[in-house]
Amino acid sequence: MTVHHQTLALLLFSAFVAVTLGITTWVSRKRHGSAEEFYAGGRLFSPMENGFAIAGDYMSAASFLGVAGLIALFGYDGLLYAVGFLVAWLVVLLLVAELVRNCGRFTLADVIAARMSERPVRIAVGASSVTVSVLYLVAQMVGAGSLVALLLGRTSEAAQAWTVIGVGALMVIYVSLGGMRATTWIQIVKAVLLMGGTVVLTVLVLLRFHGDVDRLLLTAAERSGHGRAFLAPGLKYGGSWSERLDFISLGLALVLGTAGLPHILSRFYTVPTARAARRSVVWAIGLIGSFYLMTIVLGFGAAAVVGPDAVRASNEAGNTAMPLLALDLGGGSGSTGGTVLFAVVAAVAFATILAVVAGITLASSASVAHDLYASLRRSHARHRSEVGVARTAAVGIGVVAIALGLLARDMNVAFLVGLAFAVAASANLPVLLYSLFWRNFTTRGAVWAVYGGLVPALALVVLSPVVSGSPGALFPGVDFQYFPLQNPGIVSVPLGFLAGWLGTVTSDEVPDEARHAETEVRSLTGAGAV
Repeated sequence: MTVHHQTLALLLFSAFVAVTLGITTWVSRKRHGSAEEFYAGGRLFSPMENGFAIAGDYMSAASFLGVAGLIALFGYDGLLYAVGFLVAWLVVLLLVAELVRNCGRFTLADVIAARMSERPVRIAVGASSVTVSVLYLVAQMVGAGSLVALLLGRTSEAAQAWTVIGVGALMVIYVSLGGMRATTWIQIVKAVLLMGGTVVLTVLVLLRFHGDVDRLLLTAAERSGHGRAFLAPGLKYGGSWSERLDFISLGLALVLGTAGLPHILSRFYTVPTARAARRSVVWAIGLIGSFYLMTIVLGFGAAAVVGPDAVRASNEAGNTAMPLLALDLGGGSGSTGGTVLFAVVAAVAFATILAVVAGITLASSASVAHDLYASLRRSHARHRSEVGVARTAAVGIGVVAIALGLLARDMNVAFLVGLAFAVAASANLPVLLYSLFWRNFTTRGAVWAVYGGLVPALALVVLSPVVSGSPGALFPGVDFQYFPLQNPGIVSVPLGFLAGWLGTVTSDEVPDEARHAETEVRSLTGAGAV
């Protein structure tokens, strides 16, 4: 990239950082230091504000960079990510949004522990939530590194590493100083910028092909080198039986995983009522649905305008397809229009990463403080000490995410997020659904459901081609691959449900009918919800 690209993109990115740091500083002066203020922003956000924040939290680097890159490289098979990410919201709306808002206070463990023995349940769910959050954060760090590599012409790995570290430092600052209120406004600003940038790029792609979508698709197929096969299923997942199972596994993880993501579930606590939580999801579905429809156009647009070979030459995983498309649509490298449009897209992508990592870090630090720390020191913990632990936890989580992000920097961000979704669907979703809908569910069942999904999911990832035994693995020089699939969802999700059922039917615990009745009434009516 030219010096003009670098300078303008960095200026726009710096402007966003300055604005969001200003919001964080302003909010930090007005906060009261209570757990409710830090974790839930005082529950004062309107459905529209929370809907925009949910969209800003959900439309991550995986959506803006990864999905477009996968579509540009693999055509129809890349659509699975866009469809899966969107359809997942119907599960959230129909099954969990209202009930979670009514049953919990700050975290997923609040819902589960309402009718169980608190300590073992909070430790299990807290550990699972932190694991999912760290995996999700890694994808955002990889996205940040890919952008910097493109911006600097892949001339300095040190600069790429320092940018990942800088993103981690900023997310810790956002969370530590501003809590949920600052994080929410950062996500709202980011959602507006992202939607605006995506609309502009989509219009420019359609204008390039005079509004003829058929011509766009046929051009993408011709430049892909695969012909009509680029527009049909099977290019990425249609070979061996293991690839076809991987397709099913990934779809299962994407559709079910959203309902188990800690940073998404925590957003339902920031509105005053369950009705507001439902309306928030409706707003979010509208925004997210529009965004993914445009992402499909941009993915095929990148294949048609830039070409898969150029995308791979820039980044093997396809993470830079969107910025390269913007550069070409604006007039090409060296042109003023190309420079401006590339800089805007790069800055929006940076903004996307910063806003999402802030939300994830807040959710994971809340799990550490409100679930793990408070469970171990329940008799001594106060709200202020709990908030202090959450701020400290944000630093530790940031360090871990930075380290893993540097290790996985050559992987596609949408693929990495798919792994986080698989773990969430395996460990968090079974225990959540059992707690909400199964009268006889017990503490042992809850703990077994979490660990019965979490441990197999992580073990299968470690033993999969993601970690070793393939050219694109984390450790390509070694081979301890025994599980053939890249996504473990098809095995680990049923295991999570099976473990929860088995733990319950083998438990001697007699379910507390009164507590279940209280939880049921509260979940359905909102009576007594904070």
